[in-house]
Amino acid sequence: MRTTVILCAAALAMSVGCKQSSQPPAENPAPTATAPSNMSIERLDPALDKLIAPGTKIDKVASGFVFTEGPMWREGRLWFSDLVGNKMYAVSPDGKVELLIDNAGGLKNVPQTGYHGSNAMVTAKDGSVLMCQHGLRRIARLDDKLHQTVFLDKWQGKRFNSPNDLVYAPDGSLWITDPPFGLDKQDSDPAKEIPFNGVYRYANGKLTAVIKDLAKPNGIGFSPDGKTLYISNSGPKMYVNKYDVKADGTVGPPSVLISYPDQPSNEVPDGLKIDAAGNVWTTGPGGIRVITPQGKVLGQIKLPEVAANLAWANDGHTLYITGSTSIYRLSVASPGQMPLYTKE
Repeated sequence: MRTTVILCAAALAMSVGCKQSSQPPAENPAPTATAPSNMSIERLDPALDKLIAPGTKIDKVASGFVFTEGPMWREGRLWFSDLVGNKMYAVSPDGKVELLIDNAGGLKNVPQTGYHGSNAMVTAKDGSVLMCQHGLRRIARLDDKLHQTVFLDKWQGKRFNSPNDLVYAPDGSLWITDPPFGLDKQDSDPAKEIPFNGVYRYANGKLTAVIKDLAKPNGIGFSPDGKTLYISNSGPKMYVNKYDVKADGTVGPPSVLISYPDQPSNEVPDGLKIDAAGNVWTTGPGGIRVITPQGKVLGQIKLPEVAANLAWANDGHTLYITGSTSIYRLSVASPGQMPLYTKE
């Protein structure tokens, strides 16, 4: 069951202690109202019509960033990271952009040639925000005033590589992917302390490395019932794996949901999200695939730039996409699966 943390007031500075129910970017990039002609929704199976209505248009909401990532719907706006620009923003549905955190990855004066900023974010049960920081190689907690404290930064005394994506499973455990993208030399970087690029589970105060054999684990998500885990691997082999999740939090052997040709590409399997029916919406070479749990591709969303990640909004009826320099949006006919905890 998804839990919604109800705001006592809409302003950002209000307390999170509310009760629960079920080149450098401009400071305020101007929204673009019209969609470029090279955006499209390709229907590969008639079943896609139940998920995206025929005639649905893709809108560009805002632009002018370096490399957008880590989107999260919160308080009526999309919060997102500029992973290369080292900033964290929020954008309203009408395209108004607010800079929330400068030097969002935790380090100042980093060159805009690497992935040193912040990445994925998720709302925690208490209403605070957990944010991946590549620069400081940690997961930080943000309070209602966006003050940062350390939430997790080490496994068995060794520093993370660069936490990338995170999601709460239906049972309340937190799952994290930790590829080496934030390290300048990645796997060969002398600062790398953990010998593998892991997928971790955090529950009851214990951090466990559940998966250690993926080269570049990236996007992560769960089926609505929590019994299936999906993880994208960004390279050198590009694919999305699925795993049966056991009651004790371990996983069974993987099977491949979708794989991509072994050829150089600036588009890799990155972020993914699951809809309420269990379909997987995953970024990858050529755009976002909509895939059934059985691995059938129903359609593809194509943008004029690399689509890195996506997030559900408006109780799952809107899909936002972080596409390199811009934020895109489209309406969906069948709702997406909202995060376990949200703040409205």
